[in-house]
Amino acid sequence: MSKTPKTIDRFTTGRPFGRLAAALLAISLFAAGPALAQSNSSNSSRGNGSVTAGNGPLATIAANNASRISSLLATAGRGGNRADDGRNKISADLAQVLAGHGTGRERWVKPGARGQGNLVDVLIMANAGTADPRFNGLRLALTAAGGTYGRNFRSVPGISAKLPPAIIAKLAQRPDVWRIVPNRTVVQASSAVELITGTDAVRNMSIGSAPQLDGTGVGIAFVDSGIMSAHGAFVGNDGSSRIKMSVDFTSPQATPTNPVDSSGYPFQDPYGHGTLVASVAAGRSVGGSLDSTGVAPNASLYDVRVLDNSGYGDVATTLAGIDWVINNAAANNIKVLNISLGSTSTDSYLTDPLCVAVRNAVAAGITVVVAAGNYGQDATGAQVYGSISSPGDEPSAITVGSANAHDTSARSGDTINNFSGRGPTRGSYVDANGNTQYDNFLKPDLVAPGNRVIGGVSTDLPGLATSVLASAFPQLVVQQSLDKGLMQASGTSFATPVITGAVALLLQANPGLTPPIIKAILQYTAEPLPGANLLQQGSGLVNVPGALTVAQALDPALASRIAAGTINVGDSMLAAGKTLPSDSTVIDGHVATWSQFVYMGGRYVLSGDDLLTQYQAAYNPQLSWVGPQVTYVAENAPTFSGSLVSPGVISVTDALGASDPVLGTGAFTPSASVLTQANMGMTLLQGLSVTTQGLVLSEGLVLSEGLVLSEGLVLSEGLVLSEGLVLSEGLVLSEYGPMPGE
Repeated sequence: MSKTPKTIDRFTTGRPFGRLAAALLAISLFAAGPALAQSNSSNSSRGNGSVTAGNGPLATIAANNASRISSLLATAGRGGNRADDGRNKISADLAQVLAGHGTGRERWVKPGARGQGNLVDVLIMANAGTADPRFNGLRLALTAAGGTYGRNFRSVPGISAKLPPAIIAKLAQRPDVWRIVPNRTVVQASSAVELITGTDAVRNMSIGSAPQLDGTGVGIAFVDSGIMSAHGAFVGNDGSSRIKMSVDFTSPQATPTNPVDSSGYPFQDPYGHGTLVASVAAGRSVGGSLDSTGVAPNASLYDVRVLDNSGYGDVATTLAGIDWVINNAAANNIKVLNISLGSTSTDSYLTDPLCVAVRNAVAAGITVVVAAGNYGQDATGAQVYGSISSPGDEPSAITVGSANAHDTSARSGDTINNFSGRGPTRGSYVDANGNTQYDNFLKPDLVAPGNRVIGGVSTDLPGLATSVLASAFPQLVVQQSLDKGLMQASGTSFATPVITGAVALLLQANPGLTPPIIKAILQYTAEPLPGANLLQQGSGLVNVPGALTVAQALDPALASRIAAGTINVGDSMLAAGKTLPSDSTVIDGHVATWSQFVYMGGRYVLSGDDLLTQYQAAYNPQLSWVGPQVTYVAENAPTFSGSLVSPGVISVTDALGASDPVLGTGAFTPSASVLTQANMGMTLLQGLSVTTQGLVLSEGLVLSEGLVLSEGLVLSEGLVLSEGLVLSEGLVLSEYGPMPGE
């Protein structure tokens, strides 16, 4: 029987893009930052591995009152984790426009009032060490120069504003300004899932008094295009909707702190993306010929709308949505945040606003799961490395790539989708010598089913209008109904909620897990797929039953012990009488061997059972360890001393060798081979003693034929995404073709 040719098409409302791809802009990678020094020094000078308070964004956690914010801002700004020490206060894309070299398609450059000329929609990130809490001086300065200010933010200290281009450079010279970036556009990122992930086998696992593992009691927030609360996928045990709150930041009536209540909207998700995403994470089967049950079908859901009817938004609106999640998390037990959208920003993770906001959400105890992006292949079919979008490039996030199950529940033939975003992360900054320094972090963290996944179709309440996505792709709609409609969807947008649902199950089984522990468990128990390397799949395909067996073996008081400071590196994390389970899981008759490795510090590959049985410093969600940077994301900004990793942990980093795509070494090592290399790794006898740079890509790296490196995203229709229009993970038509070996 003939096979249908592979197709990778993306739909974006209002723009007939057709086939999308990332184009090659450069083929060399620069070495990452300086070597990681010993981390137990008490010296406070920059770059010696010690820890001081971070800059404003890293030292600021969402606060509920003005006095607390003032206290946080007063202590922020000390220390040395800023990417460029303030040398580059204007982002590269904004600087290009100011120099007259823009594309002309930047949606954040808008005409002003008559006679006023163009205005630039920006985010002014404040230097929290010198700014007053309300940024009054900054507001006065920009209004006096003809600008207008908009929103204040808590997850990122600063404000949004519209400015005449001529005043931006002068404004950037102010000591209370840290960085000015465009308010880039953000759009949607674009059962069999239970069988592939093994979720069907864990429903009745013992969890004390709870009847089954289904996400009960765990709150999940979706920052997306809205959720149709009346859809049958979201019905709870009592017959009412499990959408506990619906808020809309896209409404003209919304303010940064007071979104519009959208629970009464007749059409809550006109675009249709958020309903699809939420149903994959936590939907119930609605009947018919297909079982569309999601991973956590009884979790409580929170709809935070930041994308409009066409699937577009901007960074400011998205930040407001993340702020809302942080501020409402404690009262509503929101423990997981799904972000199936993103930005094409090339800023370093240290200065990118979405990355900073995600980092602060994680520090607040929220596990953030983000799509890797759909730019893993260019128009010629060549794979594109460096195609992870923001905030998927944030090290503290769980970044998810897409696996192709080839229409079977058997895991043995699964592969990585061609469109799935590949590492390394390519955020960058310019150092004191004028050289571009790339983050070059290992991503994605793992993969999940993301090809032809079944999710809910959004309609208005009368059923007279259906979502934009369902209308544009009627061939993907598999069931039509007012509140039971279903369609197929492909893309990392829909792999991401699979992991989000899995996180909810882990937290139901063990509420004491912190976001970094959850990330480590998911990576360690994932199954590496054959033939795919660290930059394509991370540690491999999610293994829900394996992850849950580990979660249930750990102390349910871990989070409180970490918060209280009563647990030290090397202390046991196991619950009383528990031991670490075996390193493989049987899923639907298939033996899924665990990867047995994790990413830490952005560039390091570590292995060994001690990662799961003993406490590691990186498991504190308020500690940010990335390459040579070790910083607390905490209001009191404590100083860290001691070992980051306990003795007995195995460093595989050096054993993997230099990164070479031809030889398949370093960051290009097949994930399935890492465990073999771990046997030759270095056991850390005195905690962390790694002094190498980690897995980095060297300047002048010779790339094999067909391998390209992205330093910007280009659509086939000629639309350059460099830093202007921000597209996240949109709907991708499924990839067909033979399974491996056919």
